[in-house]
Amino acid sequence: MTAAAAPGDSDDLAALAKGGRTNTLGFVVRLIARIPFLVIATRLYGAEALGRFASALVLIEIVALLCSLGEKRGLAQRLSEGAGENRSAETNLVYDGILLALLYSAIAAAILLVFPEPMFPNGMNSRWDIWLVATLPAFAVTEILLAAQAYRFDIATTVRARAVVEPWTISIGAGLFFFIPATRDGGLALAFIASIYAGLLTALWPFLKTYGLPRGWRPSGLIRMSARAFPLVGADAIERGTRLLDIFILGLFAPPQAVGIYYAAQQIASLPQKLKSSFEPILSPVITKNLRIGNMEAIAAQVRQVGFWIIAVQLGIALVLGLPGEAVMGLWGPDYVAGTAALAFLLAAEVAASMAVVSESVLVYIARKRNLAISVGIIALQASLTITFITLTRQLELGRGYQAAGAAGALLVALATSSLIKALLLKHLLKAPVSNWRWALVHAAAPAVVVGYGFTFLPEWVELVFGVPAVLGTYALVIWRRGFSEEDKVLFRRGGRSED
Repeated sequence: MTAAAAPGDSDDLAALAKGGRTNTLGFVVRLIARIPFLVIATRLYGAEALGRFASALVLIEIVALLCSLGEKRGLAQRLSEGAGENRSAETNLVYDGILLALLYSAIAAAILLVFPEPMFPNGMNSRWDIWLVATLPAFAVTEILLAAQAYRFDIATTVRARAVVEPWTISIGAGLFFFIPATRDGGLALAFIASIYAGLLTALWPFLKTYGLPRGWRPSGLIRMSARAFPLVGADAIERGTRLLDIFILGLFAPPQAVGIYYAAQQIASLPQKLKSSFEPILSPVITKNLRIGNMEAIAAQVRQVGFWIIAVQLGIALVLGLPGEAVMGLWGPDYVAGTAALAFLLAAEVAASMAVVSESVLVYIARKRNLAISVGIIALQASLTITFITLTRQLELGRGYQAAGAAGALLVALATSSLIKALLLKHLLKAPVSNWRWALVHAAAPAVVVGYGFTFLPEWVELVFGVPAVLGTYALVIWRRGFSEEDKVLFRRGGRSED
């Protein structure tokens, strides 16, 4: 933006910056809260039990996303189109989505109870594992509740539910259930169930205060709503599926220990992915508003702005976690050090994916079918590469760490390809540049790599305690001075506005 930007564009930037600050704080809290769970899961339960648990979660998360009908982004458009209606009508629109999600999730849960085999390619840890299907309705409804709050620019609820309540509940639950003899084997599954329902309750209370109960509600147009949601559902499922397909294929072709090692690495690398995806709820209302008035240049500017914020923060996270990779993976136990290469590839993949996710936030509204077709092609590419790489490592009789690295490498190639194609398509449709790349990223990363590499020659505790802050400080200092303009610094200003 420039000084000549419209006041509405400035307000949009302020809203995006406020949501970005809240989500960045949420990322830090989530990082702190996720560590106890990883320590408990890896140290107490072991790689084999963790691998079986991870394989089961793949199907649960994908099915839950399908049942939420793409409302994470679609709800903003439905409410935006009904902007002239009263608050009661908006509330009823949200409850239409909730009802449909409950219907679909109940059907899906019943099917998985009858045919549970796809959830457990490597078997179950205990009889409790089958009840993971009970999380489907809670998971789907929570997505809709948080999307409804985000439409009112309430991102704090998402942070509380996803970054505080859920991770701390699963961490505490995993520890408690392990020390109860009757639930020890099923501790991971029971802790996950508890965390999902705790997140649901956390989202439900502010939702009821904001929207209340429906008035004069007569569910209608549910079939039409289902049909309209299909491209969004496909895009959401495929975007999340790219992060889960590798685990599913590993579960089919590799032993559960390899899946457990990969899952531990993925939980660390997925933290920047959570940061990236958490911008979507606050970005959707801004995009839909500008689409309604036809302001394509403003949308392109918002994509460039948010895209740079995301890639700048993600690159810093990748350097902080990737350079001391062996020390980080060693925190979970000596067996997990084999996943260091997988961690490096996964962190790089999240950086490469930043442009795809921001581009998709617009494409799902203006080119749904083309976006879905691209996503289908990308996930097919990833599947073929993952199978090829894992099969190659098995033929060469390489260890479990190489199998995990092969799956992560396939993800990196697929996500980089997705970013390139979707950015080019969006540029063509908006008739304006959308790239989030700036050479200042290289200028900031280079000295950080040198500093981090130097610390790898020191003991691991020194590398973690002193090396991580040194890498972060070096990168942050350079990117702030060389990469961030006044517009970019709005993200870190409490007032939420640039000097322009």
